[in-house]
Amino acid sequence: MVKTSDMRWFKETFWAELKAATDGTVFDPDMVSAIACQETGSLWAPMRDKGLSKDEIVRLCCGDTLDAPNRSAFPKTRGHLEAEPRGKEMFNIARKALLDMSEHVPGYGFAKKRKNKFCHGYGVFQLDLQFFKVEPEYFLERRYEQFSETLGRAMRELKSCQKKRGLQDRTSITDFEFVTIAITYNTGRFRPNKGLKQGHFDGAKHYGEHINDFVARLRQIAVPNGPAVVVPDDGQTVLPPPHAPQATGPWLVVDTSTTTLRLRSEPEVSSPATKNVIADLPDGWPVRAFGTKSQNGFREVEADLSGTVFRGFAFADFLADATPAAPLEPITPLEPLEPPAKHAVEPVWMPRKSAMITKRTEQAGAHSLNEQGMPGRGGTTPEMLRASIHDVIAFLNPESTAQHARYAPRGRLTFCNIYAHDFCALCGVYFPRVWWMEGALGAIAGGSEVKPLYGNTVKEMRANDLFRWLADYGSGFGWQRIASTTELQNHANLGAVCMIIARRKNDGASGHVSMVVPETENHRARRLPGGQVSAPLQSQAGSRNFNYDAGRTDWWKSDKFADSAMWAHA
Repeated sequence: MVKTSDMRWFKETFWAELKAATDGTVFDPDMVSAIACQETGSLWAPMRDKGLSKDEIVRLCCGDTLDAPNRSAFPKTRGHLEAEPRGKEMFNIARKALLDMSEHVPGYGFAKKRKNKFCHGYGVFQLDLQFFKVEPEYFLERRYEQFSETLGRAMRELKSCQKKRGLQDRTSITDFEFVTIAITYNTGRFRPNKGLKQGHFDGAKHYGEHINDFVARLRQIAVPNGPAVVVPDDGQTVLPPPHAPQATGPWLVVDTSTTTLRLRSEPEVSSPATKNVIADLPDGWPVRAFGTKSQNGFREVEADLSGTVFRGFAFADFLADATPAAPLEPITPLEPLEPPAKHAVEPVWMPRKSAMITKRTEQAGAHSLNEQGMPGRGGTTPEMLRASIHDVIAFLNPESTAQHARYAPRGRLTFCNIYAHDFCALCGVYFPRVWWMEGALGAIAGGSEVKPLYGNTVKEMRANDLFRWLADYGSGFGWQRIASTTELQNHANLGAVCMIIARRKNDGASGHVSMVVPETENHRARRLPGGQVSAPLQSQAGSRNFNYDAGRTDWWKSDKFADSAMWAHA
């Protein structure tokens, strides 16, 4: 595993060169550094420990000694290489590169005794020797020993992979899109339906998963003259920033007078009608259009909901002109609908009598769990955060309804809300089991100190209540609304606390909330042929309890629900 100290050394040492190489491209220094970390990061620490200079470390970065039958690309063997023009010369260079590196890096002692062994990867970014056939001078002249040369060659390859991914006309890309380019860099192509589980597999993680983690970790490392970074506390991650607004057309406002306006992924009403709905826009909400024309009676627009920009199609008849006197950049919600300041209202928990223990084995009430030995979300890397989330799931174990009565459905009662609360609480995230009643909120707003009293000042929160709580208070407690299941699953895979929640049309009926959790080798989300996540990996209690399952695709878009939303918390 590449240590944070080595990542910091690389980023600080080569920041100026990385910045210059990526300016004017869709890439940035963190993205390119992630490739370096994956390709040669394991070599830096032992060489740094021996006091080698940065130039020596760059010169000695080589690797990949696998021959046929474990290698199918050119050159499969020493003989395969030597059969090419100047191949014997190249073998001597490749052999010496391996021997020089093995003097400083443990694990390569075999090189001296196995005289046919040589390296296939060269430079900090590991250009494969298969390119010797078309670029022999790069290898024969040992250009890869210079950082500027290996960086320049890597940038050329990344731009080629960007084109292969169909992203050549973009002015910016998301971190997730970069990872798909990096997988193409490693394998020559990206298979969307496999997600990040592709590329070289080291027995624990795939190349794509490593790059995804490296980018997230590098984003948290500050360097002199670099951008400001957010360093999370132990047990927290950092969510990538929401997508920036792209619309430049006229400002409009939702004008329905009675209901919300559905924002759809295509300019058409789906069947069922909720299938292509990505958000519901409140009456009076500002949106910004793409262009001035309608498509099939719909306008393509962007809207900011809880700080996240949603892009889709809304029925044109319910959009009125609202061009302001001065340009509004970026999209901002109307004043009455802004989320409250963080902790404008303090969190509340159901108080308990001294020595009272609330257990998973007992039927649920208003109290939160407080058993001994409860796990929590911990660590400072995505890998550590994921592992601790899986520990939380194993501890709560909602599918074991015979053992854990707290989550077992009985009669018409189900307990998705309680499982979600317990999951969040153990992960260090506030998601209320009880919340202040209206009178108490008024008293708090007036400056009074209010005690939590069941049925007097606080009430239990059902899924429908929690849906409204997230809309009203979620942003103030660190929750960020997410625009797509693909984005939500990727946040979960980085160790964030994620959920999908839906509110019933019939407020007396139960809504539903399901936690979206990190994928494992045995449990994965479902993806469409284009790579979009159609069903995230979830963990829930409810009418059906499970620790891991992708569940029913688009369950939250059922016509029994009035509205739904996806949320993540760092």
